[in-house]
Amino acid sequence: MAHDGVKHDYHLVNPSPWPLVGSAASVVMALGLVIGLKGLFGIPKGEWWVLALGVAGVLFTMAAWWTDVVREANHGDHTPVVALGLRYGMILFIASEVMFFVAWFWVFFEMALFHHVRTLSPLDDVSAAWATWPPKGIETVQPFHLPLVNTLTLLLSGTTVTWAHHALQTGDRKGAKIGLVLTIALGAMFTAIQAYEYSHILSDKMFYGAEATSSGLYGSSFFMATGFHGFHVIIGTIFLTVCLIRLLNGAFTPKQHFGFEAAAWYWHFVDVVWLFLFTFLYVIFGSGWGH
Repeated sequence: MAHDGVKHDYHLVNPSPWPLVGSAASVVMALGLVIGLKGLFGIPKGEWWVLALGVAGVLFTMAAWWTDVVREANHGDHTPVVALGLRYGMILFIASEVMFFVAWFWVFFEMALFHHVRTLSPLDDVSAAWATWPPKGIETVQPFHLPLVNTLTLLLSGTTVTWAHHALQTGDRKGAKIGLVLTIALGAMFTAIQAYEYSHILSDKMFYGAEATSSGLYGSSFFMATGFHGFHVIIGTIFLTVCLIRLLNGAFTPKQHFGFEAAAWYWHFVDVVWLFLFTFLYVIFGSGWGH
């Protein structure tokens, strides 16, 4: 690379409006959430159009900013040094996501392993509710039905995305396309199965038995952990879909395909998190094996 007559390996980006636009959209999105929940600036509670504007602004910023990054890659601006920086950035991002899920596992393990401490409460209803985990009266999800199907689905998707990556590294673009299509289809299948599972849980009121006076915490921890994982699956599916579109348009080479590699890393992260969710939330503590 050359900049002001000096050659170096670093890509100095042109001035970009997207950090400022993205920050403004994030502020609008946050204010929109407050307005929708509580009301603000004379706008009554329940008005969600401000939040919608903020979300639209954030999505637009993401699309435009990442388009610029893809354009830089296509122009050859991603030198080995720049590519290394991108890899470090993706690794740190995934590490932050790991800690995000650690928080939800922490609260679940706190209640599952140390629920007996709650029985020391002077309040009889609290003591009775925390005598067991899950709380008495809650009908948990059967782990070896739909959750097992989803586990097999994600494990299979991990093999197909690895196949696609290996095919791309060896110059087999057709194999990479097939592997990516299968991975995206499996990701969509996982989302559909989880949506069906959620509708079954909510319609049958499985987490709200008559005696489950503290079922709210169990339900909250379950839905936050599995729901956010489902959201990450959707994001990963979109990520891979963008990679497929780029691949169909002639992008990526066996030597330069970090965009796809980052998507594959993210997808494997999603797989591993689900294995922990299935093992602990569904099988060990969800089915009562950990009692």
